[in-house]
This record gives sequence, structure tokens and C-alpha cells, in this order.
Amino acid sequence: MKILVSNDDGIHSDGLLALRDALSELGEVTVVAPDRERSAQSHALTIHRPLRVHQVEERFYSVDGTPADAVHLALNVVMRDERPDLVVSGINQGGNLGDDVTYSGTVAAAREAAMLGVPSFAVSVVARTDFHFDGAAAFALRLARHLRDHPLQSRSLLNVNVPNVRAHELPEYRFTQLGQRIFSDEVVEKADPRGASYYWIGGQELGFTRAASSDLQAISEGFISVSPIRIDQTDYDLLTRLAADGPDIP
Repeated sequence: MKILVSNDDGIHSDGLLALRDALSELGEVTVVAPDRERSAQSHALTIHRPLRVHQVEERFYSVDGTPADAVHLALNVVMRDERPDLVVSGINQGGNLGDDVTYSGTVAAAREAAMLGVPSFAVSVVARTDFHFDGAAAFALRLARHLRDHPLQSRSLLNVNVPNVRAHELPEYRFTQLGQRIFSDEVVEKADPRGASYYWIGGQELGFTRAASSDLQAISEGFISVSPIRIDQTDYDLLTRLAADGPDIP
């Protein structure tokens, strides 16, 4: 089995190295990842400047671009003659839950693979400090082994969040929907030495909308969360209602 590993925390991330080492039990692992941290880059592709790929060591490459850039170049350049069977993105330092998937570079790397026809999943450990990557790596290995025998349908991916526990402490998992976080929408304004304003985006998290089947609820109760995501973002319920209202928009 050939596996591509990427992330958004950068080529030297401990989470990426833990993931590579764990998945090596299953097959041949190639790493293609950003050369530095690229968190919250979402699905950005670099199209206004050239990109460079640097081989750090055997089957270990850095890209001076976004997570989506890294996967795009991995599949179309680095591994074009040996297409991987699976792409795994992570292990992210911090959860990617609910609305986070819109901004997450970790999830975008897996999404880019799915868009290009390769089964994929993203994996994150839910913590802010003192990360235990071995737990998430152990679950990623289990999931990768399962997907080898039960491939995902085309243009779908999985988003996995694992509590910050050691491998021998792994809890049960739940299949979940994406939840909704509640933030304060705070923007901090300050002044630089010349008196010009600058801003920090990032309000405090106030909680989340309670839903028994959500990823946020599962993590809050100590479970691993596995959320299926599809590339097609069409709102089919709204499409049906719009079509039923007639062809004219007043």
C-alpha cells in the first residue's frame, strides 16, 4: 500500500512524524508537506508565483506553499508515476471540529486529495499543549487499515478528531456530523508605534450548539469523532425549494 502524508503544521511537526512512523506499518509512506506552519490556510492554491519542492530525505519533501499546494504537487509531480492508495493529513496540533473545517489547512489537504480522486482523511488531536500524538497515530493506523479493505466512495473524505490520550488509553469512536461552535466574534484593535491601527482576529470560544450526533458533542464526552465530508457542497433541500418556486426571481 502506498500512502501520502501531509499536514498544515509544517514538515518538521512532531504530529506529522508520528503519523508517518505509524502508517509505515501498513505500507510505503511518502511525506510531502509545507516547509513551515500554514495553519488556517483553508484550501488556498498558490497561482501567482512559482512553487518549489525540496527533497529533505528519501520520500520526504517540503513545499514552499499551502497544504493544498503540497498535496497537489505530490499527486501531480512527486508521485505522478506511483499514485498513492490513500492520503492522510495530520496529525494536527489542535482540534478541527465543526466550522473549523472551513478554515483548516489540515482538512484542505485531505480535501484536495479527494478532489483529485484519492481516498483521504484528516486527523487532529484535541489539545492546546502537551500533545500526545501516539494515540491519534494509533487510531489513524487502524482507520487506514480499514479503508484499505473498505475504500471511501469517490469525492468523500473523513475528518477525525482524537482526544489527547496515549495509545493505550484510546476511547471508543463515534461517527458524527459537523457541529457548530459559538464564538464571541471579537476583533482586537491596537496601534503600532506610528499610531496606525492593526487588528487581531480570533474571538474566544463560548461553547457549541448541542447536538447528540455532532463531533463537538462526541469530543466533549471523551469519544473519538469520525465525520464524513463530501466535496459536493450543493444544498439540495434549498435547490428543490427554489426550483419549486418557479423559474423567475423577482
